[in-house]
Amino acid sequence: MPPTPLPPVGELRSLPVPDGLDGMRVDAGLARMLGLSRTVVAALAEEGRVAVDGRAAGKSDRLVAGGWLEVELPDPEREASEVISGPVEVVAGLGILYEDDDIVVVDKPVGVAAHPSPGWTGPTVVGGLTALGVRVATSGAAERQGIVHRLDVGTTGVMVVAKSEHAYSELKRAFKERTVDKRYHAVVQGHPDPSRGTIDAPIDRHPRHDWRFAVVEGGRPSVTHYDTIEAFRAASLLDVRLETGRTHQIRVHFSAMRHPCVGDVTYGADPTLAKRVQLDRQWLHAHELGFAHPADGRRVDFTSPYPADLAHSLELLQD
Repeated sequence: MPPTPLPPVGELRSLPVPDGLDGMRVDAGLARMLGLSRTVVAALAEEGRVAVDGRAAGKSDRLVAGGWLEVELPDPEREASEVISGPVEVVAGLGILYEDDDIVVVDKPVGVAAHPSPGWTGPTVVGGLTALGVRVATSGAAERQGIVHRLDVGTTGVMVVAKSEHAYSELKRAFKERTVDKRYHAVVQGHPDPSRGTIDAPIDRHPRHDWRFAVVEGGRPSVTHYDTIEAFRAASLLDVRLETGRTHQIRVHFSAMRHPCVGDVTYGADPTLAKRVQLDRQWLHAHELGFAHPADGRRVDFTSPYPADLAHSLELLQD
């Protein structure tokens, strides 16, 4: 049983320390587990809002596998207007691959969320576009206007955002009908057998740890297609195509195959391999995105090159 939680000022999360985070600093470990930036976690610790086994923890304290982490997050019942009322800042590394009157295609860097949400005070794609003077569609929930799909905070790559209301409607329909071609590149531990195949396994919230997802009987249908691009001694570079778009789908499916994404300690990756290739997040990149343009139906395709950290880790894997 977890220890008695701290009196919450907002949402309280209580979660066990996985084996893969044993010995890691509190700020680094909690950032990985919750998808927050280390700066945000450090600030929470300084405010006394992080505890380990019932005792207040500093950002540089070390985690012990099997212990319990507690963190107080901002109140999830805040109004949407409050969620998005923070300062607008230029998002470092946010690139625009293409823009017209209906859509803007961005290259999302690591450490950036798609849109504001309770518990996330870091940079967002929505905030970055606002800072650049890009107006997006007003359809959808107030905090995620223009957002028609998302990438994890720790995942980089290509995203499309709707600028016009018509584009928002058409793109949402396209994602729902699965006519959007979403291709990722992932480096996973070991060598999947077969080297090319399909994972068809339902996904839902983990039955015991609700901050994670898992292959669960009766979960939402989830289908992932993959093909090995290159095999290294300890890992494999895969081309991955999503037929469905569940939260953490690629990470969950390959973890269930016992081939988690390199660096993804939340889903069972070996931290020693990530350290060897100097990677502090999961090796997962949204490489290509293709769809019918919402204005005229013409096929458009966009590609995002590997960011520096992923490219460097690939070089180290080849050694």
